[in-house]
Amino acid sequence: MKAVVSVVGRDSVGIIAKVSAGCAEYGANILDISQTILQGIFTMTMLVELGESAEFSELKGKLDDLSESLGVQITLQREDVFRYMYRL
Repeated sequence: MKAVVSVVGRDSVGIIAKVSAGCAEYGANILDISQTILQGIFTMTMLVELGESAEFSELKGKLDDLSESLGVQITLQREDVFRYMYRL
């Protein structure tokens, strides 16, 4: 299953590393990544593929914990839900 990870918040050292490590810990492979910093505001979007052993809810819990510890907003959505919500 593919999912979209979105991160928004004040820029700080290690955001990409910690979010990437959190995804890897739960068997999610990063397929594509885009990030930018605009006047101190960090944004990142990643397309990840969850391995067969990966549980969406467990990864979501890990990212929720990271969101709190990093002081940024992290959202995990299934790719099909993301595409439906943001269709043109």
